[in-house]
Amino acid sequence: MYILIKDDVPVGFATLAAAHASLAAYLKFQDTPEVLEWLSGPFYKAVCRVNDKEFEKAKTFDDHVVLTESAFDNQEVAIAFKPREEWPKPFKFYRLYK
Repeated sequence: MYILIKDDVPVGFATLAAAHASLAAYLKFQDTPEVLEWLSGPFYKAVCRVNDKEFEKAKTFDDHVVLTESAFDNQEVAIAFKPREEWPKPFKFYRLYK
């Protein structure tokens, strides 16, 4: 599962957004074969920081959920993707959140 967090979100809110995004993606896609396989292993997640352009491009890819933050006037802060075997090319270049 990939979780992308906008790079201008403060660390405390980014942590909450990542947790909420993981749960939201699981709940949305829990009955799909990809999630059932993912749950049985390897259960990997990657949390990455992205700029606004990368975030907008990522929203064009299938099977995701976008999260907003009420503390930021309901602005979009994160996007989580259903686990899959093959990821679109841009996912190789997103920066891991550190």
